[in-house]
Amino acid sequence: MSGETLGFVGVGRMGGPMASRLLDAGHSLCVFDTSSAACDALANRGAEVCGSACEVADKVETVLLSLPTPDIVKAVVLGDDGIAHGGRVGTIVDLSTTGPSVAAEIGAAVIASGRTWVDSPVSGGGGGGTKGTLGVMVSCPEATFPALEPILKNFGKVFYTGDKPGLAQTAKLCNNMLSIAGLVVTAETLAMGTKAGLDPKVLLDIINVSSGRNTATMDKFPRAVLPRTFDYAFSTGLAYKDVRLCVDEAEAIGVPMLVGAAVSQMMAVTNAKYGADSDFTVVAKLLEEWAGVEIKSKGNT
Repeated sequence: MSGETLGFVGVGRMGGPMASRLLDAGHSLCVFDTSSAACDALANRGAEVCGSACEVADKVETVLLSLPTPDIVKAVVLGDDGIAHGGRVGTIVDLSTTGPSVAAEIGAAVIASGRTWVDSPVSGGGGGGTKGTLGVMVSCPEATFPALEPILKNFGKVFYTGDKPGLAQTAKLCNNMLSIAGLVVTAETLAMGTKAGLDPKVLLDIINVSSGRNTATMDKFPRAVLPRTFDYAFSTGLAYKDVRLCVDEAEAIGVPMLVGAAVSQMMAVTNAKYGADSDFTVVAKLLEEWAGVEIKSKGNT
């Protein structure tokens, strides 16, 4: 399907790298974002910049979107100047994280309009979007998937979860809860170890060849906490949104999530103290403040 003209709405931190990969693969793009700078970066590579999400949907049959919150996704898809009102669009692919309930709600309205809704959240961060190493979860009608898979493979490894709207969102929330829980408990244990007198780098080295290793010990802490950069490129606000969505959805289907609720509260406090735009690794700073210690290797100056 190389060469097909696609639409892309929301070309910021996550959407921009994915849109760029579609250009690399030979697709033409019609794009829209409220940030003119984000659009300009793609326009310089040949993308056509549109004045609204609806205008994108007037020009192409398949529109992908990557947006930060469920409310924004709902407005951009179903609002007065939304994608669902476009004159040409037939398939809408949502790469955002909205949670299964919102995905099902939006999907029902899109399907009722005679169009196809594809729920396809991604995981792996902006770096994964640039490298094409994202995990791409997909729920859509089975007959729709074969045509979309070559497009989505440009972003990373694709997993079909079924035809029920929202299933892919459930998979994404499960993953992000585990990722953020690992970050929070790693911050707690590294603060403990450091205050007890261990060099946190040595402690991480021990953990990373032992049973406690996780993505926080192997990547997030070495890359963004020990160097004191706190720049993993995932915001506290989005992390808090994802764990809160996970706890809410679990409660809605009758699954107790006591540990998940504690993780959600930790991210709520981090969000309140450092702001939604801070990097989510600053949860380590919160633990440092509470413990009265700095998680910094003795080898660092």
